[in-house]
Amino acid sequence: MVGKVVVSVFSLILVVGVVIGIVAVVQRNNNSAGESEAAQQVSTSSKSVAQICQPTDYKDICEKSLSAVNNTKDPKEYVKAAILATAEAVSKSLNLSDNLIVNAKGSEDDDTKMSLEDCKDLLQDAVQELQASFSTVGQSTMNTMDKKIAELQNWLSAVVSYQSTCLDEFGDPNSKYKSQMQDGMVDSTQLTSNALAIVNALAKMLSTFDLKFDLTDISENSRRLLSIDEEGYPTWFNAAKRRLMAVGDAGVGGVKPNLTVAQDGTGDFKTITEALATYPKKNVDPFVIYVKAGVYKEYVIVDKKMINVFMYGDGPLKTIITGDHSNKTGWKTMRSATFAALGAGFMAKSMAFENTAGPEGHQAVALRVQADRASFFDCNIDGYQDTLYTQAHRQFYYNCSISGTVDFIFGDASVVIQNSKIIARLPLKGQLNTVTAHGRSMVHETTGLVIQNCKIVAEDKLFPERNTTKSYLGRPWKAFSRTIVMESEITDVIQPDGWAPWNGDLFLDTLDYAEYANTGLASATDKRVAWKGFHVITDKKEAEQWTTGPFIQGAEWLNGTGIPFSMGFTSTKA
Repeated sequence: MVGKVVVSVFSLILVVGVVIGIVAVVQRNNNSAGESEAAQQVSTSSKSVAQICQPTDYKDICEKSLSAVNNTKDPKEYVKAAILATAEAVSKSLNLSDNLIVNAKGSEDDDTKMSLEDCKDLLQDAVQELQASFSTVGQSTMNTMDKKIAELQNWLSAVVSYQSTCLDEFGDPNSKYKSQMQDGMVDSTQLTSNALAIVNALAKMLSTFDLKFDLTDISENSRRLLSIDEEGYPTWFNAAKRRLMAVGDAGVGGVKPNLTVAQDGTGDFKTITEALATYPKKNVDPFVIYVKAGVYKEYVIVDKKMINVFMYGDGPLKTIITGDHSNKTGWKTMRSATFAALGAGFMAKSMAFENTAGPEGHQAVALRVQADRASFFDCNIDGYQDTLYTQAHRQFYYNCSISGTVDFIFGDASVVIQNSKIIARLPLKGQLNTVTAHGRSMVHETTGLVIQNCKIVAEDKLFPERNTTKSYLGRPWKAFSRTIVMESEITDVIQPDGWAPWNGDLFLDTLDYAEYANTGLASATDKRVAWKGFHVITDKKEAEQWTTGPFIQGAEWLNGTGIPFSMGFTSTKA
């Protein structure tokens, strides 16, 4: 495996910068005198394309998608071509979903219609993020290479999540519409995988050979999220907003929020949805909403156009957003969420999100997060099955309480949950508890779920039954499910073998589960599962890659929050 990586990286060097020029000259000199220069250039270009496609899983479609790139010394042109081809293929899948929606009108059940509509929404998001990725490649240079590579890996991994979720939304596995969508998405999924493989290989090459050059620039909205001043704060945080973020309890610290929500009529609006409806068009500054104490029964969506929303309450036991939509009552998993955060840069503090459908409701999401650079501080996230849907992008949770039963932290995002309490609840009779179900479906995705310096416990109702109603750290929802539990206290609510299978031997060789420096009654690893995909980390350097700084690029966006999070390890014993 290591050898293959080295070969792939070495092959990519041949198409970077001056090296390509050297290869081209050598090949021209060695060609027979009768071969035209045009033919020599075609030959050189073909070899470069083959080398670029070396690390991909679908080489035929890779070479076809890059064939239009003329012989060049600039690796950016290959990356641009790979992303453009992916965007075009996803656009075709989007058009297919549109056509199927028309065909299904009046003839199909509501479940199928919702599934197709969700596919359309998700694929629209995928197209937008691919277009944003393409527009960044080759523009003016502002940041270092590693930061920009991380952006591309993040966006492309999110596209994979959208494609996978589209198919997951179909309740009937034998649905003809699911089959048609799956067939129509073959090219787009393969090209997305290839684009990720190419970007990942470039990242490895740069790291191995310490090469520094700029591949991308960041679009306007992303640049405002990324820009950090000399004090470590995002440049769009003025002094007043910084003080607001720094306050300990939900007090406003003398700073007036943009809007106040209060059920008793003492604010600007009585519902959060009404407040969000006034979000200014094309706004890029922080939009601060103070939600006073109260129980708000509403279904809230912070849509993709609402960037940099900061919402805070009077504490997670006082400001509560609640709902009870569930799969049992006809809501698709994605649509069951009480609160959905889609806009980049979303922050929440001192409030609660809950779904009260109970264990009998089955899939019932309290909080769905698709927003990139989303952060939650001092929040409660309560439900039963599928409580927290970490759908896509980079997310951070600090000093939170997260409760549930089956797969209650799930999704395909890059997530760090730090200094939080994770509470297993009493499920239905005959069910088992699984804390996590990560959804990484492609090996080239950079996503994963990290639980760091947390305490994993049983609720009072479950505690006396913890040995008969079994609980596990997680199970593999998708083929390359990735979860790391580190520096955490694992109480005896967790079974000695630690992890549960999804379905027999399915995914046990391809998953990526690990534990490092944990404590507690159930932290011993001598009785853990003997799966090929599970291991105990013994090398501190290996564990370090899963800390907040390198894994979710926390230094680029969390330093301005005023929260005392840990960028690296949380314990001196780690």
